[in-house]
Parts: sequence; structure tokens; C-alpha cells
Amino acid sequence: MSPRLTSLVTPLRRTLSTRAWRPLVPEGKALIGGEWKAGSGGHMFPVFSPAKEEQIAEVPCASSGEDLDASIEAAAEAQPAWAALTVGARARVLEQWASKLEENTPLLAQLITAENGKVDSDARGEISSAIQQLRWYANEARATYGQVIPSTNVPGRRLMVVHQPVGVVAMITPWNFPLSMMTRKAGAALAAGCAVVLKPADETPLTALAAAFLATSEAGLDPRLLSILTSPREDADAVGKVFCSHPLIRLVGFTGSTNVGKKLYAAAATHMKRVQLELGGNAPFIIFESADLDLAVSQLIASKFRCSGQTCVCANRILVQESIYETFVDMLTTAVGGLELGKHQGPLINKIALDKVASMVGAAVREGAVAAIGGKRASVDGRGHFYSPTVLINVAPNMSCGRDEIFGPVAPIIKFGTEAEAVALANSTPSGLAGYMFSREVGQCWRVAEAMEAGMVGVNAGVVSTPEAPFGGVKHSGIGHEGGPGALKEFMNTKYMCWAGLD
Repeated sequence: MSPRLTSLVTPLRRTLSTRAWRPLVPEGKALIGGEWKAGSGGHMFPVFSPAKEEQIAEVPCASSGEDLDASIEAAAEAQPAWAALTVGARARVLEQWASKLEENTPLLAQLITAENGKVDSDARGEISSAIQQLRWYANEARATYGQVIPSTNVPGRRLMVVHQPVGVVAMITPWNFPLSMMTRKAGAALAAGCAVVLKPADETPLTALAAAFLATSEAGLDPRLLSILTSPREDADAVGKVFCSHPLIRLVGFTGSTNVGKKLYAAAATHMKRVQLELGGNAPFIIFESADLDLAVSQLIASKFRCSGQTCVCANRILVQESIYETFVDMLTTAVGGLELGKHQGPLINKIALDKVASMVGAAVREGAVAAIGGKRASVDGRGHFYSPTVLINVAPNMSCGRDEIFGPVAPIIKFGTEAEAVALANSTPSGLAGYMFSREVGQCWRVAEAMEAGMVGVNAGVVSTPEAPFGGVKHSGIGHEGGPGALKEFMNTKYMCWAGLD
């Protein structure tokens, strides 16, 4: 950290203030076209704490046509020089960015907790993931190899394949992982030699601003390469339309709901733009009678209740073989009873999300389900959009909680009889992001993992996301992949060159 930033941050750390993160977020400014400044219209919108139900900051409405054009044009101006750098030079900037995030982990954790609500352990886990992603992409930048292909039929020719950055890319990131979704997308694009124009979720814009501040002020990234366009919810459609239609933008990346993703896909197709979409999940979590139940329970807790159930890959439909159903429910209920609000579980992101979860549980109970534990709204010190960690039993697959993505701390348990029935239930959804299964029969593990219609499958594992593996779904859960060995290719054009007359 620079002496300038250290002088601001160190005294605040000593105060242990919950807002010690403020020096990382330039007050009243967004990163627009290479400059930290207010939006052209001069308007601001508030950011609230979902745990405290109080305003914690204001950020600019940086969503006018002037702000968007300035950012996109600045990105297009800076991108060729960035792409012309050696891959080693680009990698070193990403590595420096990762180091700055690591140095500022305590402040970033406080910030994520403040605007997102997730507990400290979840926030620190997200920061660690973001750091690992940037370091992975730095290594991948050094490995963007081309090919030389021997000519099969014509002598005197060499066939060469190279990969070149697409140019300027637009990103729209979600509120549930305000840091790691930013680094997962922007890190890969920057490593590939692209420039990024990014709109963070209106619920959690502060983390993106802080990360961009560290990247540009501390890690040496040209600020024109990473605009952060904070904007309120009512401007989201307009921003998306510009991203999908602007002639200088060559790719649009989005993480969020399937419905919004489809709209962006259609708009981008009109202008022949590439898309990278990570959309809704509705993950099945299958426990067979041969499973290690202690392992299955601990992994289900990690999968289902991380970030209070507000992740696209969390277990959503828990399918338990009938011979172990009662035993498993007892074990899970006991484990869920140990989850403490404010320590292990944060709030839902806002009242809309809280009302949705409460409505789904209420509908399930009216249809015959029973809350073995939880099933009600809650609070910490009388405040917050909390919902008690819940286990629902007697759930039928046709109930809304057994059919639709919940996005909250509710585990509906569905009974099944045979392996074939479990696979059919697991695949009975338009979504196909992640799936999980637990069994000690090797043959069953292979059969079920291969039969599950999902882009990612955890076999005796409830958390599978890691930078070195591809992250993406099938069916209505998205297009393209993030992370893994091919991550940078998503942001690159493949060019074939035929060299003739060499004999």
C-alpha cells in the first residue's frame, strides 16, 4: 500500500470502525472514462446495509449517455496499447492487483459485510477467491499459445493460428459476490488484453469501486481500462441496451437472472455481439443410502447456507433416498440449529428478497410441507432482512420450493426411491448450472454424475468453484465459461493465417 493510503487507513483500523473502508471508496465519485468523478447529471443514489437497514453511502448515477460514451471511448483508446504489452507485463499488473486486495483484506471484508450483509467468514472467503482468480489469470496470460499446423495437401505452406483480444468488453456483475464476480470477469478480460466497462449491481457498488481504486491507484492499471459505472436499478435496462448496441463493445458479460440474461442475449444478437452469460441455477443435491451422512450434512450446510443461500450454485432441491430420509433429516436439523444469525448467517439482500423467501415457505406449508426448523422471519438487535435457517420436510417436487430457485436459507427435502427417480428429479428443470451427489458406490457416482444435466457436478463435494476449473452451465443456465484453462479464450478472437510460397 502506498504511504498516502497507509496514512489514511492505519488510524481507522485502530478505531475498529465498521466504516474503516471509506478511504478505499472515493467519496461521491465513480471511475468514468479514466477519471474519478461524479456522473454527468450530478445525481446520486443511496446504498443500504441489509443487516442494519440504514444508508451507508451515496454513489453517482453514472448511467447517462455521456458517461457511457466517455467510458467506452476511453476504453477503446487505451486498449490497443494494453494489448500490445507483453503477456508478462499484463500478468504483473494483475498480480499486483491481487497483492493489494490481499493487503486490504480486513477493510474489504468490512465493506462487503456492510453493503452485502454476508458474515465476515463469507466475506473473507470471497476476497480469497478473488485473489486466487487474479493470480490464475496472470498465469493464463502467459500461456495464451497459438499453433502451427502442418499443411496436409499443399506443399510450401505453413498454417498458423493466433489468439487476439476482442477489444472493449462490457460487464454487468451481481450483488451476491460483489468482489469475486468482478475479478472473475474483469480479471480474465484484462489478462486477455481487453479493456473493461463494468456496471456493478446497484445494491453493492462500493466493493467494485474499492477494487478498481486499488487496481488503478495502487497496482498500476491504466484507469481507462476499467470504468466502474454505478447506476440505480431504474437505469439498468438503459445501460444494458447501450452495452448491447454500442459499436465499440465487442462482448457483453452478465451474471444474474435467466430472464434478464435472455433479454441481453437477444439484444446483443441484433448487433452480432458475443455474450458470456452465467445465469440462474436450481441445483439438485442427491444423497443416496450408501453416502457418508456426516460428510453429506456438512457439505450441504456449506453449499446451502453459504451467503444465506444467495448463490447461483447453492443446493436448492435436496433429494434424499427414502431408506435414510428420517435419519438424514434429524442430522440436518440438528446442524442447522447450530447456525447463529449474525455469526454464521447474514441477512437477505433486501426486503424484496426476504418477502419472496417468506412467501415461498408460506406456500409450501399451505401445500402440506412442514418446517422442521426455522420457517420465519428474524432479526438481529431488532433490525435486518433476516430469515431463520429453515429445513422443510414433506416436500413434493411440484411445490414451488421444490421446483423453483429459492435464493435464501431454506432447504426443502424431497424423498426418492430409486437412482433413476433421483436422476429424473434432478434433471426436471430448465436450469443446469450445478449439481451435487453423495454416494460411496463408485459405479453409482460415475453413472449419476454423467447423467446429471449440469455444467458442474460435485461428487461427494458441496463446494466446487475454483479458479483453475471452468465455471458455467448448460440449458438455461448460461453460455460460455469463466475460469479454468480456457478462460481467456472467451475474450479472444481466433485468427488463422495461411503462409504460402515457402518452398
